[in-house]
Amino acid sequence: MSLLSVAEAQARLLALASPLDIEHAPLVAALGRWAAADIRALRTQPAADLSAMDGYAIRFAEMPGPWRVTGESAAGAHSGLTLAPGDAARIFTGAPVPVGADVILIQEEAARDGDQLRLAGEGPPCPGAHIRRAGNDFTAGTTLIPAGARIGPAQIALAATGGHGALPVRRQPRVALISTGDELVPPGAPTSGVRLPSSNAPMLHALITAEVPAIIDDRGIVPDDLAATVAAFTAARDANIIVTTGGASVGDRDFVRPALEAAGASLDFWRVALKPGKPLMAGRLGNAIVLGLPGNPVSAYVTARLFLVPLLRHLGGSTRLFDQRRAIRLAGTIPATGKRMEFLRGYRAGARVRALTGQDSAALAALSRADALIVRPPFSAAANNGDIVEILTIA
Repeated sequence: MSLLSVAEAQARLLALASPLDIEHAPLVAALGRWAAADIRALRTQPAADLSAMDGYAIRFAEMPGPWRVTGESAAGAHSGLTLAPGDAARIFTGAPVPVGADVILIQEEAARDGDQLRLAGEGPPCPGAHIRRAGNDFTAGTTLIPAGARIGPAQIALAATGGHGALPVRRQPRVALISTGDELVPPGAPTSGVRLPSSNAPMLHALITAEVPAIIDDRGIVPDDLAATVAAFTAARDANIIVTTGGASVGDRDFVRPALEAAGASLDFWRVALKPGKPLMAGRLGNAIVLGLPGNPVSAYVTARLFLVPLLRHLGGSTRLFDQRRAIRLAGTIPATGKRMEFLRGYRAGARVRALTGQDSAALAALSRADALIVRPPFSAAANNGDIVEILTIA
């Protein structure tokens, strides 16, 4: 079987899935998700002309002072005031502007003696100064958040101000994590000989949580045994995505592929022209998408960023599935590539990026120091100091 390009494998993985069903989530529960439909304003903001400052509402153009204070306007109250020439009204931030007022004289530039008010500074800088006009932010019916846009804290505030208490979003995907390998023990458990703490599941859990709101079910460690692996897949088939790490290659102790076939899964692709991460597979088991990641932790991390995160965004209804690459100059040198696309761990220093030493697919110390992946297309020539390369930022 020939190796798929990264782009082709990504496209085939996404073609296995459609965005999840729509639900209406309370505002805070919508954080980090994507709008499933255009979210339009149910009200106008501001709903009336409001004062932007504490001070006095006056008719400055007709009479630049002095004035007589005839009333007061407070935030949240309908004052019903109308100012005649020479009148002024005490006003507070957020309060409705009386009919007839053309500016707000800020408190710091006003001198008041009883009901008499005069100018104590330079005065208003322009007509309409310190007045927030009705509809200045948005009007009813305006699209506040377009479909497919990510909902962050500012969007939640905007939607709340627009009259919404819940927002249309896609259901959170259910992700089952399965770690395979006789050599693995749970994190924190004693190790002896060649046993190894399981790091992929907590790493993937953290990566998913940082990128996409999801319901994550860590199914633990499955031994290198065909029956046990089949049972693990069967038990997880109610998830939207089943993510495995390890056991996806062709060794005598690699049971993920035969276990998937035995459980009734259909395999869409296996092996990608990617370094690190060639033994990557994808398919379907019932309604679940199965994504088999390599067992080496750096390979698992890179492939999760390139495949799992875009898949989760796709299920969530995002219109921006892939992280944007950006051009930057190289510090140092990096070797030519072969037939696989390579993602080198690197770190940015000023306006340049440098490849880390320790590019082994199990070298977690180097990965923890990286804040970028240097993207190297297949058959790229060696790159020298000062050359332009592309990176994906990861921190």
